[in-house]
Formats: sequence, structure tokens, C-alpha cells
Amino acid sequence: MDYSEKVDEKKAAAIVDVQASESLSDGISETGRAKIIERIKVMNKVNHSTDIDPLADSGSAFIYEKVMDITMEEALGILRKAHSEHYDDVNFPNETLFKIESILDGPESYGQDIDTYELDAKLEAAVIQFHSPYPEVRAVTDPFDDPSIPVETIRAYILGAIWVAIGSFVNEFFYERQPRLTLQSTVLQLFLFPCGKLTQLLPDWGFTLFGTRYSTNPGPWTHKEQMLATIMVNVGSQMSNFMSFTVAMRHEMFFHLEWVDFGFVFLMNFASLFFGYGLAGLARKLAIFPVKAMFPTVLPTLALNRALLLKETKTSINGWTITRQKLFFLTFVASFLYFFIPNYLFKALSTFNWMTWIAPKNVTLALVTGSFLGMGVNPIPTFDWAVINYATVLVIPYFAFINKFIGVILSGIVVMILYWTNHKFTAYLPINANTIYDSTGKTYNLSKIVIDGKFNEQAYLSYSAPYMSAGHIIGTGGLWALYTCAFMYVVITEYKLLGTTMKLFWKAIRHPRRSALAEFDDPHSRMMSKYPEVPDWWFLAIFIIGMATALIALLAWPTTVPVWTVIMIFLFNIAMYIPTVIIYSMTGYAMGFGAFSVILAGYMDPGNAVTNMMVRMWGYNIDEQAESFIADQKIAHYAKLPQRAVFRAQIIATLIQCFGTIGAVEALFSTVKNFCSTTQVDKFVCQFPRTVYSDAIMFGIINPDRVLTTLYPALKHCFYIGPLIAIPFGILKLKYPLKMKTIHPALLVSGAAFWGSTYNYTYYVGGFYMATAFMFYIRRRYTAWWTKYNYILASGLSAGVAFSGIVIFLGLQYTQTSLSWWGNNVYAAGVDYARTASLKEIPPEGFGLKPGEFH
Repeated sequence: MDYSEKVDEKKAAAIVDVQASESLSDGISETGRAKIIERIKVMNKVNHSTDIDPLADSGSAFIYEKVMDITMEEALGILRKAHSEHYDDVNFPNETLFKIESILDGPESYGQDIDTYELDAKLEAAVIQFHSPYPEVRAVTDPFDDPSIPVETIRAYILGAIWVAIGSFVNEFFYERQPRLTLQSTVLQLFLFPCGKLTQLLPDWGFTLFGTRYSTNPGPWTHKEQMLATIMVNVGSQMSNFMSFTVAMRHEMFFHLEWVDFGFVFLMNFASLFFGYGLAGLARKLAIFPVKAMFPTVLPTLALNRALLLKETKTSINGWTITRQKLFFLTFVASFLYFFIPNYLFKALSTFNWMTWIAPKNVTLALVTGSFLGMGVNPIPTFDWAVINYATVLVIPYFAFINKFIGVILSGIVVMILYWTNHKFTAYLPINANTIYDSTGKTYNLSKIVIDGKFNEQAYLSYSAPYMSAGHIIGTGGLWALYTCAFMYVVITEYKLLGTTMKLFWKAIRHPRRSALAEFDDPHSRMMSKYPEVPDWWFLAIFIIGMATALIALLAWPTTVPVWTVIMIFLFNIAMYIPTVIIYSMTGYAMGFGAFSVILAGYMDPGNAVTNMMVRMWGYNIDEQAESFIADQKIAHYAKLPQRAVFRAQIIATLIQCFGTIGAVEALFSTVKNFCSTTQVDKFVCQFPRTVYSDAIMFGIINPDRVLTTLYPALKHCFYIGPLIAIPFGILKLKYPLKMKTIHPALLVSGAAFWGSTYNYTYYVGGFYMATAFMFYIRRRYTAWWTKYNYILASGLSAGVAFSGIVIFLGLQYTQTSLSWWGNNVYAAGVDYARTASLKEIPPEGFGLKPGEFH
């Protein structure tokens, strides 16, 4: 029976009274208004205090106006479509899905009176049709747009450029620290805001070009100007992964290549950034315009922008009446001041290895519970937000965090099993390190196997095979399994999306003038269609320029890198970018392909460490940079910034970043004492360059064939273990989409890839507590509070930590203003901090394979 046939005369007593007025307050009767307010309280799980008025907010008012216009037939059609599209969507709330199912079953099974049934149906349908199906997105975006708001102004470009230069320098400088301190977009927004406000005091000087007037002061500093400048800063202040390769190539602890000069570094940096930018633009139809591409990592940036610049109506949410802006500044100040405690006044609270204090010289205790040497098995591992927030725990969806955390736990157990059984001589080494060792337990001496710049097999056979720690073995195998697992799982579960995307690409080739947004009918795409688009060929041109620049640099300097190897990795990355960007857009976890590229390089050009590093750089940096650019384009999509304005802003920011990151690395070499030492006092331990160096020796100079045939043959099986894991999970996801929607095998496997560095459980346990509290319990129990405040809280905490860390380093640590007492010394007093102890004592003759047993 049709719904219209079920509705009785109760329809005469309508839920709302539509009056002949444009004002919402005039368009809803008092009875109707009260009913809507009551239903919103129920839907958002807020208390029933009388000072709440959801209709006071302009975004809410817009939606509720749509509720007045929508018919029940239209509402049910929208809900049917949403149920079909989001049935297996991991980010679509289960409660909403079940509610939609109940509505679609009809008013009899809904369990409410007909008025409430209609109102709930129309509310759910209006929110989905005219805003977003995700509460997180609704919390930080508007369902309407004003194209007349200034965006691309002189002052936005100038302020953006200034903070790009500052941000890119600072972020690159602290990239080699553990844990890293980052001037995230939230912090830089905080600096941009007062600067933008100050420009309102400037005189109105300007000029007219092509009919448009450009002024130094076009009026009040707008939220769109702020967001354009933020996107510039966010693009330009990202760390450039190539700089870590520069450290590995230049540093005397590593390869110490003297020909690596400014020209080579600049060209390679430029090439990697712009190649990634072009790749991001070409993938817009896959990861920017689709509704399911939610991009959870960009939401705090949008939340803070609204808190700083948009007027907020004061309401009570679960008893909280504080505005977002005030909460941000209070959190920022508190976080800024508190960070001095675990990072200067009482350092033992940062990496709280309290169990090792019981017996500081006990190696077994340190290997299990230690925060530096060991596995970090510790229920209270830290009181430092920089450590707790390692996995961005208030941003990443809970299902994604839990999947990876489970993977970290299970693979960590495997690490300990390998270690305590002395598999592949791992018990003679630290349990979880990314250094390559020789048979005496010392760092592998490259000079003993490279004679006159070339690998010498006789010298290698008479010296030692290279050995990895247990964590390094699991981490390497996990990375290799991750790539094939992610690819296979996405192909199985997202085959419809991939097929649709291929059709869209084909349409774009056949009809190059056709709008890229023409195939997308969601509210944000409809609003963005009002602005001129960036043609695909613009991004294609950037893509080609980036590739050409890289090839020029490799040929003009004595790199000895075969050009064909770089072209092959370009093609490989383009193919693998599709599944990784889909996973990133839905979960917030980025998956670069650097470690897999190491193997490819080792087979393509065995014995050449530079080829290994260059191919690895392209394998990781292209994807990383492309994902960063595409995330910022998603911010612009949500914020309704014109595509061409964003294109120009990103180009300018990237050029500035090229110079800023190079300057930061130069400053590190010239100012930081004992730079890259594992015991460097300010924690500049160069974790990633150390990994690059180790892998370049293992899989570049010595080459994968030797390593995977004689030393670690089990690792090569990881390439097909990945698909073997993905296939059953993928089939189950297709058969039981609702039951399997929160289980993601690629994220589980990525937990194994976590190991093999100097990170351990310490960096996940504290985050687990916070993620469970905020992303699981509060999000479900106090939805309205979480929607309003969660991302503001995340922004304030991270901003305070970043700013405080910079002040501490420049004002106290760099000037060697130390504070020596028990609380600053106890954590470093035992074998845990030294990071050199092992379970088994190394015999005088060494351990491992003897000459003739390896080749």
C-alpha cells in the first residue's frame, strides 16, 4: 500500500504552519516550532533545558525551511536513495541507518504518532538532501553559500605567503624530532586571524583589472579569505618528504654524498611537490566530489575557521553554553601552559616509563615495558598530548583507529614472539629498531662493503650479513602486505565506485568542456557548480612539468639513476594512488608506497643506493603530497572557495615551500648539535632518514635478491599474504555489508607496518583512552555536544602543544637553559633510554651466519 493511502485525516492538523513570509520564525507556528525543537533534542541526544533553540542557528534555520517545503513522497524517495547508497558506509551512523529503515517500514511500525512520523521523515530527508548525511560534516559546514563574499584578495595572498614561509620552515625543522612538533593548520589559522583583522585598519588602496577592483582593504576580514590563506599555509607548511632523503644523502652518519647541492635539492623538491599536485587534481572525481569521500582529517580546520569568524548563537548543549571561539582559546592557553610540564619541568611525564624505574638496569623489564628501547607495554605510558595524539585520536573515525590499534597489538605480540625465540638472531639486537646491524651488534659499516663507490661482494662476504631487529622484520613485512591487501580489498569492495570513476574519466576525455561536477548532485557540489572550474588539462600540465623537472635533475647531476626506473615508479604510483586515496578519504589514514618502491628499485637497479632512495622518494612522496593537496581541495569544496582561486593559491604556496623546507634542513645541519644521534638531547633523532639509510643498504646496495633468498626468505611471502587477507574480508563485506562495515583489513595490516621504527605501544595506549572517550562514548551519548565542541577541542589542544614546543625549544632548550632534578633525569637513567641493550649477550666471535652461509 502506498504511503499516501495510509495517511488519515490527521494530516489536517499539520506539524507546522507555513505562513506567507520569508522569515522562518514567521513561517512556523508556535506549536510546530515547539515540536521541531523537541524532535531535534531527541535526535541529537541533548537535555531538555528550555534555553535551547536549534532554529536560532542560520544553518539550522535553512534546513528547517526546507522541511516546510518537502513533501512526504519526496522525503521517502530521498531516504530510500540514502539507505541504498550508505548501507555499507563506515562513516554513516548506524543509528540513522536503522531509523531510516524504520521510517521506510511505514508509520505503523515506527511507533510514533503520524505527526511525529512525518516530521522525523522530513527532517532526516532534508538534512541529507540539502546538507550532508554525516553529522561531522554538518557541524563544520553551511548548507548555503554566498558567492559575493570576498575570497581572492591581495591581503589573503600576502598573509598566506608570509605564514607559508614560517610554517614550512618550522614544520620541516621539527620533522626530524621524535615525537614531531607540527604547526598544523589550526595553529596557523590562529595566527592568520588577528593578522587578517589588523588589515581592516589599512587604507582602501587598490586598482581595477579586467573589471574587478583589487584593494588592500576590501572590508571586514571574511571567513573565505581566512580559509584561502589557510589552504595556502596548509599546503606550504607540510613537511617535504624529500628533505628527509636529503638528510640521508648528505649527513656524514649516512651516505655523505657531496654532490647533493642546493640546485639538485630544489629541483627534486619542486618536482615531487608538483607531480603530486597534478596527480591530486586529476583524481578530483574520485576523492573530492563524491559524498562518501568525507575526509575526516580536514574537519578540525573547518571547525576552527567557523569558530574564529562566524557569529555564533549562544545555546545550551548538555549544560554547556560556552562558545566555540572561547573554548578554543581557553583550551589553547591551557594546553600551551601544560605542555611545559611534561616537556621541560617534569620530562619523565612525557614518555612515562615508570615501570623501568623499579630496576633501571633490568634489560628484560626494559625490553617489555620501556618507552625507548622496549615495546612500551604500559597501561599509563604518557601524560603528554604530543604522544597521546600521535594518531590524531580526536579526528580519525573510531572504527579506523580501533582497526589499526588491534593490528598494532597483534603484530606487537608477534614481534615479541620472534624476539624471545631468537628468530633470525633478533635476540642479539634491540627489539624494535630501524637500524641495520652487523654480526657484532654494531651499526652496519657501509664503508666495508663499498670499495671505490661500488659494492664489493668479496668484502661483503668477509664482513657480515645485515641484520634487522624483530620489529623491523614485522614492520617491513607488514608494509609489503599492506600494499597488496589495500589494492585487492578496494578493488573487491569499491568496484562500483571504480567503475563509475572510469566512466567519468572517459566522459571527460570525450567531452573535455563538460563540467567535472555535472555527475554529482549533492548539496556541496551543486553550490560549487556556480563557480568556474579548473580544467583537467591545467592539472595535467602541472603533472608533466613535475615529471620533466625530476628527469632533468637526475640527468644533470651524477646520480647514476637510470631514467627508466623513475618512469616505472611514476606509472606504478599512478596505478596505486586510486585505492590509497579512497581509503584516505574515508578513514583519514594515508598509505604511501615508499617501502614497496624500495624492493622495486632493488630489482631494477641492484647495488645502487641512490636509485633506491630516489625511487623510494617518488613512491612515498608522490602519494603523500597528492593526498595532502587533495585534502586541501576538499576543504575548499566544503568551504565553497572558487576552484581557480584555490589552484592559484596552491601553486604560489608550493613554490614558497620549496625554499622554506630547504632552509630548514640547512638550519638543522648548522645549529643542532649531534643532529641525528639516537641520544640527541632535544630528540632530533632523524627517525625516517635512519630508516631510509638502513633500507637503502639492505635492499639497494646488498639488493633484495640476497636479502630475500638467504637472510629473510619469509618476507617475500608477504606480497601474496596481503591479497589472501583481503579476499575473504572483501567477499564477506559484499555479502554482509552492515556487519562488516567497521572491519577494514588494510587498516588491520597497517598495524603491523607500524613497527620497525622507534615508536611502540606508548604512542597508541594513551590515544586509545582518548579515542574511546570522545570518538565512541561521547559521540554516541552526547551527540550535540560532540558535534559542537569535539573538533574545537582537538584544534585547541594541538595548537597549544605546537606553539608551546616551539617556545620551549627556541627559548629554553636551544639556549641550553636546563633544569636538572630527579623528574628530568629518572626516565633516562636506565638501559631503556640508551636503546642499545639486547636479550642475549653477543659472543666475542659475533653471531649469525658465517661466511659461506650467506651470499
